[in-house]
Amino acid sequence: MDVTMDRAEQTRQEALAKALDNIAVLDLACLGVAGHLYEALQRKQPGDMCMGAARFVLNALPEEGGLAVIATGFPMGGGVPETDGPVGAAMLARALRVARGARSLIVTDEDFVDAVKAACIGAGLSPRIADPEGLESISYLNPVYILPFPREEAACRTRCEQVLANMEPDLLVAVERPGKNTAGVYHGMNGRPLAGFVADIEPLFEMGRDRGIPILGIGDGGNELGMGVIREDLGKFLPQATSCGCPCGQGTAAVFAADYLVVASVSNWGADGIIAGLAVLTHNSDVLHYPDRERRAIELCANSGAVDGVHVSPVPAVDGIPAEEWEGLLTTLRGMIHRGTDFRGDWRRQKHG
Repeated sequence: MDVTMDRAEQTRQEALAKALDNIAVLDLACLGVAGHLYEALQRKQPGDMCMGAARFVLNALPEEGGLAVIATGFPMGGGVPETDGPVGAAMLARALRVARGARSLIVTDEDFVDAVKAACIGAGLSPRIADPEGLESISYLNPVYILPFPREEAACRTRCEQVLANMEPDLLVAVERPGKNTAGVYHGMNGRPLAGFVADIEPLFEMGRDRGIPILGIGDGGNELGMGVIREDLGKFLPQATSCGCPCGQGTAAVFAADYLVVASVSNWGADGIIAGLAVLTHNSDVLHYPDRERRAIELCANSGAVDGVHVSPVPAVDGIPAEEWEGLLTTLRGMIHRGTDFRGDWRRQKHG
C-alpha cells in the first residue's frame, strides 16, 4: 500500500473532523455564544468534538443492537416545547438504527409527546409509546420508542428507576434538555425559571452515572443537561449563567456534567454533526439523513404545535432559522463528508494524475 496515499488520507480525515467542528459552532443564530462555548469546551475536553462524540457513541453501543435512551424537550411555556431538541433526538435515533441496528427510547414530558412523535415520523421512523415495564419487539418496522414522563416529582423518579431497571440502556443522551443549576432549579437561557413546566428527568442521568452508563450531552446555551462540563467558564460570556434574576439567585448554568459534551450554535445542529461523524466512522453515508428529512421533521414538529424558539410560534423553523435553510445546511454537510471520505473521481487523490 502507498504510504504517501495513507498520509494523504489521514490528512483529509483530520481536515474533515476539524470542518465538522467548525460548522457545528458556526454562529447560525447570530447570538455570539457558540464560539465561546467551543473555546471553553476545548479547555476541558480537547480534540475533535463531533468525531470524538461519534467514537464515544460507537464505543458505548454493541456492534449490533443495543439501546440508547435520549432525553429531549425544552418548554417555552404552557407545556409547549421548542422545535430544537425533538428533531435532533429523532435524527440521532434514526442514525443509531442505521449505523448499529440500535433501538432508541426517547424520554420526554407528557405534554411534549406529540412534538417528538411528529419529528420521528419526519425522520422516517415509526414512533411507539413505550411500556415502562419493557420494550416490545417489532418486526418489519424501524421503530422508535417514546416514554412520557409525568410532572409530579415522585412519579417522575419512579419512571427513571423503571427505565434503568427494565430497559438496561447502553447509552444515555440529552439533546436540548433543561439541566438544574446549583440550587436544583431549571431555567430558560434568559433566566426564567421552569418550575411547573418541565418533568424532572435529570435523576435518570444521575442514577445512570452510578451504574456506569456512558452519558452524552448536546447543548447550545449552558443551561442544558450535561453542560456542567464547562459550568465554571460560562459566566465569562453569559451573565445570566451566574445571575438569573429569579429568586434562586444561582444563575442558569447547568451542574450535571456529561461524560462527553457537544456544543453547537443550535442543539439540533450539534446532533447532525455527531451523525455526520457516525457516517464517516462506519463508512456508511446513509447514516446521515438526506436534507429533505430534516426539513420534513421540522415542518411536522411545528405542525404538532411545537414552537420556534425565536418567533415563539408554531412555524417551521429552529432558533429563528427556517426549515428550507436547514435543508440547505444538510446538503452542505452531506457534501462535506463525501468530499472528505470518497476517493473516487478526484484525480488529486490518485497515485497518477
